[in-house]
Amino acid sequence: MRVLIVDDEGPARERLAQLVSDLGDHQVVGAARDGEEALEQVAELAPDVVLMDIRMPGMGGLEAAAELKDGTPEAPRVIFVTAYGDHALEAFDLQAADYLLKPVNRERLAAALERAARDKAAQQLDVRAQPAAHVLCRRRGDLYLIPLQRSRYFEAEQKYVTAVHDDGEDLIDDSLRQLEERFPTRLLRIHRKALVCRDRIEGLEKEITGRHVLVLRDTGERLEVSRRHLPEVRRVLRELGS
Repeated sequence: MRVLIVDDEGPARERLAQLVSDLGDHQVVGAARDGEEALEQVAELAPDVVLMDIRMPGMGGLEAAAELKDGTPEAPRVIFVTAYGDHALEAFDLQAADYLLKPVNRERLAAALERAARDKAAQQLDVRAQPAAHVLCRRRGDLYLIPLQRSRYFEAEQKYVTAVHDDGEDLIDDSLRQLEERFPTRLLRIHRKALVCRDRIEGLEKEITGRHVLVLRDTGERLEVSRRHLPEVRRVLRELGS
């Protein structure tokens, strides 16, 4: 892919350019020092992806990314590269392809560019397609995205929420309430401590003990449904069945 690097610090631009060059599959076509210059370079150079810092003099990375988000196949995918982790949710609200924390290693950059390439290809195949919804997790100090379509359920235990997905389990920063508010049509509350992805529901069963459990398709996992939430679970199942 054609890559534009945006950072107000020269050494940071040079290091990213070297990392991209080391990967061998991509080409750095330009560099910019702030958001305004980035927009000019995008118009002139038509890059496929922009590696964007967030905090820069003048127009910052979030503002520039908002200007670039037009949903057309020609729009570049944005990967934020920053020393600060406190803008991640804002970044993903802008449909960023990824969010990398400095100092960036080659493996993380390679994975982010691969994700951006897939997003770009999907966008070109279907202009109407919307970027997939994600939840944010942390692994060994780095930020990662878990696609909601690969998630099965979310479970709260004390102060932590665990996302159970097709590739394993991760702790996430969102509370169950925040997840419900972000994805009201995608998640179903089955217990005060659990949310289930609606597209993973196989059925509802009543055990010999009288307890009701929700059965997940593919995995056969059985999750307890509380009495309080049972009427709503039944209503949603009828809705899904129709």
